[in-house]
Parts: sequence; C-alpha cells; structure tokens
Amino acid sequence: MNRPLLLLGVAGFVSGTTIRLAEPLLPRVAEDFDVGVGRASVLIWGFAIAYGLFQLVHGPLGDRIGKLRAITIGTFAAGLACAVCATATSLPALAAFRFLSGVTAGAVIPLSLAYVGDTVAFGERQAALARYLIGTLSGQVAGPLVGGILGDAVGWRVTFLVPGVAFVLIGVLLTPTARRSPRPSRDGVPLNPLPGYARLVRHRHVRVVLGATALEGALFMGIYGYLGAFLRHEYALSYTAIGLVLASFGCGGIAYAAVAKPLIRRLGQPGLVLGGGAVVAGGLLVVALAPSWIACVPALALVGVGFFMLHTTLQTRATEMAPETRGAAVAAFAASIFFGQTVGVGIIAALLDGVGYRPLIAVSAGGLLVLATWFRLRLPELERARLGGQASAHAER
Repeated sequence: MNRPLLLLGVAGFVSGTTIRLAEPLLPRVAEDFDVGVGRASVLIWGFAIAYGLFQLVHGPLGDRIGKLRAITIGTFAAGLACAVCATATSLPALAAFRFLSGVTAGAVIPLSLAYVGDTVAFGERQAALARYLIGTLSGQVAGPLVGGILGDAVGWRVTFLVPGVAFVLIGVLLTPTARRSPRPSRDGVPLNPLPGYARLVRHRHVRVVLGATALEGALFMGIYGYLGAFLRHEYALSYTAIGLVLASFGCGGIAYAAVAKPLIRRLGQPGLVLGGGAVVAGGLLVVALAPSWIACVPALALVGVGFFMLHTTLQTRATEMAPETRGAAVAAFAASIFFGQTVGVGIIAALLDGVGYRPLIAVSAGGLLVLATWFRLRLPELERARLGGQASAHAER
C-alpha cells in the first residue's frame, strides 16, 4: 500500500472509531441525563444524518479542490468537533456537537473510497477496497472498545475527546501529502452540485445501487446501533464487556478483508452478494435467539464477514456509477447508507418499547437476505451499464 493510501487507512481508522464510539455509551449517557435509551439514540441517528447529508457537499468539494485536500481539512475540523463533545452540559448540546462531528468526519471515508476509484483499476478495485477496509474496520473494532473501556474508567466526556486528538494528529500527518497532490481541473465541476446529482439519479443503474445501499443502511445499520443497549438489557453486561462483544463484528470484517482477494476470484460478485446476505442474516438470527451473550461473540463475527462481503460489492459498483465525477458519486452512495441508517434507527426507536429487541433483530436478518437476493438479480444490468459507460467514454475520446 503506497503512502497516501496508508495515511488514508489511518484516517479511516479514526473515522471508523468515531462512527462506533457512541454505541456502548448510550446507556451511560441516558443515565447521566436522566432520559431513556431511545432519546439518547439521537447521538447515533443525529450523527448519521450529518454524516450522510454532508456527503453531498464533501463529494463535489473533493472533485473540485482535490480529494486529499478535502480529507485533510475534514480531519482538522472533526478533531475540534469531537473535542467539544466533552464540554456538553445537556443532551441537546451533546447531540449538537455530535452532529458537527458527523458533518466533519464524513469527509474521510467516502472521499478515500473515491481516491481508490481514481487510482486503482476496476479489476483490482474490490480487493483494494477490502485492504482499505482493514483501517476503517479496525477503527470500528476500536470504537466500541474505546467507548466501553473508557466509559467504565473515566466516563463519556473523556471518551469523546480521544478521537478529537487523534483526528488532529492524522491531519498533521496528511498535510504534506495533500499539499503535494495535483490540483484537479475544475472544468465540469460546478460550484452548485445539485444539478449534477439530479443528472446522476436519472440513470436506472445508479438508482439500483443507491436504493440497495439505503436499504442496507436501514436494515443493518439501523439495528446494529442498538446492539449495545440490547446486550446491556438482556445480559446486564458492563460497558467494557459490551465493547468487547461488539468488537467481534469488526474482527469478522477484518478476517474478510484478509482473504478478500482469493474469495473475490472464487465467488465473483454474485457469490459474494448471495453468500454475504446469507451469512449476515444467519449471524443476526443467532443473536436474536441467543440464550447467552457468549453466543453473540461468534455470531457477530460471522455478521461482520457476511456484511462486508455484501457491502464491498456495493462500494465497488458505486465507484463506477459516474467515473468523471467519482467524488460526488461515492458521496451519494455514502449519503444513501446514512439516510437508510437514520430511517432504520428512527423506526426501531418507535417500535422498541412495544416489540422488543429480539423480534426487531430477526426482522432485520430476514430483510437483509431478501435484499441480497434482489441485488444479485440486478448485477447483470449493472455490468451492462458499466461496460456501456466505458464504450461511450472511449467513443468521445
């Protein structure tokens, strides 16, 4: 992995940590502010709204000023936003600061994916994305661990401060590389990105990818944000133990990333989609039915393997939706994930008290299996669109 990709992997680690940091902290924050877990979940869905919505700004900005420059600016801003979370004196204030963290941290991972799309050929791209995922997934492993361990040891305020410091440090490391990176041509990259997004979603293959991504966000990300509270409610685990159990999901993702290249060759995208959907659904069903928290550890590791088999296929297809404005296209992809997550978290918050955790986890499992089957059937259409786009680009030259 070359130096820019290595640095982006580290930035992805910090961003991944920030995404997952709040999950084991929800019960502690709810206790401190004397609210229910459903109300405290604003720290998850508020972050998700900001993270997703502002992708639509970060993507065109990266196309215009350069992806590495936009990422570096984002890391410094995210460091400040995370740090001020430690000063919150009320849940609304903490939610606002967490929202700002999502606004700024959201520049890192999608623009890094777009950078991979710019620099790695399509045939090698899914394996390259899987390698990049080692950084982001390690962060997602660290997020629950940091949240759980520090939440027990020193409270949630110091816990939110940790990624703030880390973001600033990685921004310092990225700055020299970003300054040396070539400036992109601004031709065809308007200041107002909305017409470009409107043109993008006119294409059926784009709507297929973005629709599948939003459903994945609703069905998986929606329920995943509640697993920490589920473990606390069902098994009375400490925050440290919750973090350790949730970390097994990221370990499963890292295991997939380690064997992604031969697995991609053997199964192809159709096999990855169907196999991933089956594995993630099976793992979630085990969690829903588990008589003990111990069973959740291997089950969540399987969920990690299956989820990223499916998710990296969606990522790879997203990098080919609009190669000429890849930053904006991948931003739309990321926005779809977090829009779906926001909807999913909101629906679960409304149903949780009446339905309970276990039935909702089981419903999510079934929905993901249906989604994977449907997306598998759409893959030939997506490949025709990709090859047709390449032919048009060559003809224009």
